[in-house]
Amino acid sequence: MKGVIVAGGSGTRLRPLTDLVNKHLLPVGGYPMIHYALAKMAEAGIREVLLITGKASAGLFTQYIGSGEPWEIQVTYRIQERPGGIAEAVSLAEGFIRPGDKFVVLLGDNLFEDSLAAAVSEFQEQPTGARVFLKEVPDPRRYGVPVLRDGRIVSIEEKPENPPSTYCVTGIYMYDAGVFGEIRQVTRSARGELEITDVNNRYAAAGLLQYGMLEGWWADAGTPRSLLEAGLRLMKGES
Repeated sequence: MKGVIVAGGSGTRLRPLTDLVNKHLLPVGGYPMIHYALAKMAEAGIREVLLITGKASAGLFTQYIGSGEPWEIQVTYRIQERPGGIAEAVSLAEGFIRPGDKFVVLLGDNLFEDSLAAAVSEFQEQPTGARVFLKEVPDPRRYGVPVLRDGRIVSIEEKPENPPSTYCVTGIYMYDAGVFGEIRQVTRSARGELEITDVNNRYAAAGLLQYGMLEGWWADAGTPRSLLEAGLRLMKGES
């Protein structure tokens, strides 16, 4: 299986830090944030990874990551010319992902404890469709929230005022190659982006969206506080 890391975006919640550098290159614990996504891919047995980022920081990514040799993976780069949403970024993987392939998508600012190795093996056995990963959180209104019924996700509500559950959808996704056709079927949101929630809801409506639960800690490191908390957790593991 291959991997895709989405490491674009403007990082507005982390300004002024991100006025200087892409947020995925900010230090977290003992390494730049992007280090951990690469390490999670390698740990799961994934050896071919596509990194998608904006052109402003592309040189810094290649300077730090190179070909991926320190992680014993092969890294390819692709540029998202302008912010257009996570689903648009994933669409840039078409060609890197061949028909019949399955792949893992990580949002580079999602930091987490769990290994993905077992989930990758399970998804290889899943005949078709997609899989997302859920985590129980104290305030799900900040995230996409799954509507769960009879052990499956029937839909995902984005930042709902009255959440239908206490779980959020994390930035870890697994797809079959059919996702590119699904992305072509969605339209841009009010903010002008192709939303990954709309793509996942297409899988859910077809009964093809499975899910797993994260057992360990998880952080969406998009604010100064969450960045600090994630760094403290990671430093414990590095010591």
